[in-house]
Amino acid sequence: MAKDKIAYVCSNCGQESPKWIGKCPACGQWNTFKEIKVSASPPKLGGVSAGRGGLNSRSAQSSAAAVGRALRLSEISNHDDPRIDLHDEELNRVLGGGLVPGSIVLLGGEPGIGKSTLSLQTMLRLPEKRILYVSGEESAHQLKMRASRLGGDNDNFLILCENSLENVFEHIKDVQPELVVIDSIQTMMTEDVESSAGSIAQVRECASSLLRFAKTSGVPVILIGHITKEGTLAGPKILEHIVDTVIQFEGDQHYMYRILRSIKNRFGSTSELGIYEMQQNGLRQVSNPSELLLTQDHDGLSGIAISSAIEGVRPFLVETQALVSTAAYGTPQRSATGFDQRRLNMLLAVLEKRVGFKLMQKDVFINIAGGLRVTDLAMDLSVIAAVLSSNVDTPIESGWCMAGEVGLSGEVRPINRIEQRIAEAEKLGFSDMIIPKYNLQGFDTKKFHIRLHPVRKVEEALRELFG
Repeated sequence: MAKDKIAYVCSNCGQESPKWIGKCPACGQWNTFKEIKVSASPPKLGGVSAGRGGLNSRSAQSSAAAVGRALRLSEISNHDDPRIDLHDEELNRVLGGGLVPGSIVLLGGEPGIGKSTLSLQTMLRLPEKRILYVSGEESAHQLKMRASRLGGDNDNFLILCENSLENVFEHIKDVQPELVVIDSIQTMMTEDVESSAGSIAQVRECASSLLRFAKTSGVPVILIGHITKEGTLAGPKILEHIVDTVIQFEGDQHYMYRILRSIKNRFGSTSELGIYEMQQNGLRQVSNPSELLLTQDHDGLSGIAISSAIEGVRPFLVETQALVSTAAYGTPQRSATGFDQRRLNMLLAVLEKRVGFKLMQKDVFINIAGGLRVTDLAMDLSVIAAVLSSNVDTPIESGWCMAGEVGLSGEVRPINRIEQRIAEAEKLGFSDMIIPKYNLQGFDTKKFHIRLHPVRKVEEALRELFG
């Protein structure tokens, strides 16, 4: 009988090593290698799901054939499996069109952000599917109270309060579910690993066993994961390597907006995001985020500029707020919330070098309203406009919005999907919009009623706004 061996895994990046190392060669962190016990014999958990009726016999034979021999690319079928509609447009968009059968999805987020609420209310909306919800943190009575508050009822929704993965697979064998939810993966533990629940070895073995179950049976599995103090998924990165899709639920608990962002997706784009609003009876989908991300009345207020941004394939208007004040302690501060700090420093340098505004001895604070984090380069023009508006204490006229990337020489560079940005601004009642001049090439402006102001340099854009 082969002996079990000891391996070491970096808790920061998932790098494996046969011996303990002080500094991880992959991520450069010190004292992050943890000892785990690797079983020499294959785990028994993977065979529990092999006899389940999730796949037909032909699919099982094809899977066995795929494992037994190498296949040519021409021998592999090119059909797409029908996705499972979760009856949630935001969640379907982030997943790439729905839940793929046989996939394993990791949903991560900070404590109290709404991970369990999102998964529970989504499962309650699927009466046509038999769902097994495994909770290792809450009792059945607590889940019943939450389901009553969410106003959902589903006779095919089964709740199991269990921490042992062996017992979970026994219930799966009896219940024959079509979808499994694990809340949370850090509370699961298997007898094959001699360590406490939540350790690297336990999380790794449990996730691997659930992955084998999902791939052999065709039943999708949703894992709910915790977030560490550094803001990364606990597990560590080894958990993200195992699963097919990683989506993160983020937002400030003091605000009512929640953002669902895709970090890794083998079946779709990672640039999509979904927006929810936290209410008393659960999470409400926000189909038009532009109306929620704009202040209703900002007439006469300086330091506010509206930009037409795009995240994924959906355009929305977002409010950029800036505050410029004299540095009180000698050293000026540069702070950005929801915007890249390094890009803010670059834009301030462009504003000082190319336009001639001296901001060396002034504090500059940037905030993206609504708690949103935007990475669209078309936000550059609105950031510069908001900074200058606050610096001279002159408000930007209502009805104006803008979109454009700013280069180091002060030029306004063209941006993508300009028609969608203009259409979104016109839909929300904006009368004027500043766009890059190069975007007008081959572009028909007659179909829009909004007044477009093409600019080539930052100076031209500021002249249009402030005269």
